[in-house]
Amino acid sequence: MTEGTLTPDVRIKQLEEALATVTDRLQKLFAAYETQEKELVDARAEIEVLEKEIIDREIEKESLESIIAEKDVRVRELEMRATKASKRVEHLEPELDKMEEKYSREKDRLGKVFGIAEELDNDLRMAVTEMKARDDWYVDHMQIFEDLNKAIKERYDMIERAVETERKSQHMTRVFAERLEEMVEARSQEAQDEDAEPATSEPAVEATTEAPDDAAAEDEPSVEEAPSDDASPDGESEDTEGTVGEEAPASWGDESDPWSSDA
Repeated sequence: MTEGTLTPDVRIKQLEEALATVTDRLQKLFAAYETQEKELVDARAEIEVLEKEIIDREIEKESLESIIAEKDVRVRELEMRATKASKRVEHLEPELDKMEEKYSREKDRLGKVFGIAEELDNDLRMAVTEMKARDDWYVDHMQIFEDLNKAIKERYDMIERAVETERKSQHMTRVFAERLEEMVEARSQEAQDEDAEPATSEPAVEATTEAPDDAAAEDEPSVEEAPSDDASPDGESEDTEGTVGEEAPASWGDESDPWSSDA
């Protein structure tokens, strides 16, 4: 009955109100849908970001796990090395004591050797200094030694020339003595021949030859005295030979140096 009493205007008005109400609801629902759609897009973006982060975290986790595994392996290796080193130390402690003893001994020896080396170095420096001083002295006085060596050489040359001259003089004296002896022998032979001739001749001839015999007899001592006079040169020659024989060993060669250390 109420419917029948409603007029079309009221009905239209009611429908318009209902349409407005539905339109308002639809608008609200569309706005809520748009909001939800935006939120969904944002959520998807966040999901993608989170998925990337999760992947990165997984990669980091895997890398950390691999690093941790490597560290565990290294720690185990280090523990094994430490254990081996401790065992080696236990075994090497006696050897270490021995090496310390050897080191102390060698240290003492090296100290002694170093001391000896320092002494030798000091001696060497002193020797070098002395040798330098000696060389300087020799250089300063070298001309004196050269002049002395030259004078000694000239002296030996003079001695050799004197010895050679004495030898020649002795040779000439000997030749003169030999010739004088030959002359004396020839003269004595002639005198003997002259003495023999009067014995074989006539008495008259003997009277005439007595004077020459007496002259020959007087001449013979003078002739025979010649060797005695000439004996003095021989005696002098013997003396000179003795002196020469004594001085001959004193002659050296020109190359020998009596002042050298090899003489």
